[in-house]
Amino acid sequence: MGRMEGRIALVTGGASGIGKATAELLAREGAAVAVTDVDDEAGQAVADAINESGGEARYWHLDVSNEEEVRTVVEEAAGDFGGLHVLVNNAGIVGADKPPHDISADEWNQVMAVNVNGVFFCTKHAIPHLRKAGSGSIVNLSSIYGLVGAADAPPYHASKGAVRLMTKTDALHYAGDGIRVNSVHPGFISTPMVRGFLEGQDDPEGARKALIGLHPLGRLGEPGEIAAAILFLASNESSFMTGSELVVDGGYTAR
Repeated sequence: MGRMEGRIALVTGGASGIGKATAELLAREGAAVAVTDVDDEAGQAVADAINESGGEARYWHLDVSNEEEVRTVVEEAAGDFGGLHVLVNNAGIVGADKPPHDISADEWNQVMAVNVNGVFFCTKHAIPHLRKAGSGSIVNLSSIYGLVGAADAPPYHASKGAVRLMTKTDALHYAGDGIRVNSVHPGFISTPMVRGFLEGQDDPEGARKALIGLHPLGRLGEPGEIAAAILFLASNESSFMTGSELVVDGGYTAR
């Protein structure tokens, strides 16, 4: 029996990178998975591959910055699968990479809308279903930049700090309902987001080597390594953990 047998999970940003790896791993461990994203072609492909391999999944288009869309998708997913036990708030964007004095209000708000409001909306609308199930697990994707700072991408860093503290606040609010809320803090992971960030630099290869050099283990992480951490927090193996920060960063923050 898989570690997620009989559970129903909703994963945001599930079309690629960490979200894709998470949806696939949760399904392999027995969960029925609602895969959500704004990239419909890639998201549907993830759900199709899970079903073809013997798992159970369905894809929904979801812009997490749109509360009405979040409400509708969470209701539909819980209705189709018969409930909800796990929410993985993974969807996120990097946004503007320039000094704070050069960032426009629109650039700032774009990142907050996805990275912060999206976590809030999904959590808000998942809670009634998790309560109905009698317990549940919410896993929020923060970042090493929810723990430490760096002189780049200020809106992203601020948003991930917000996710870290939202996690702790929500953990306290819902502990009495048997709902655990924890955050995962990846270092630099080999995902489309990170590759896009590197490609935007003047010297992408030099930037990649510099990033690797920030991790004592001497490499970037892989999406599956973060998915494994998410699986742990989603499963009963972490039943005495809530409000915790699980750092998976190749030693980045140990310095």
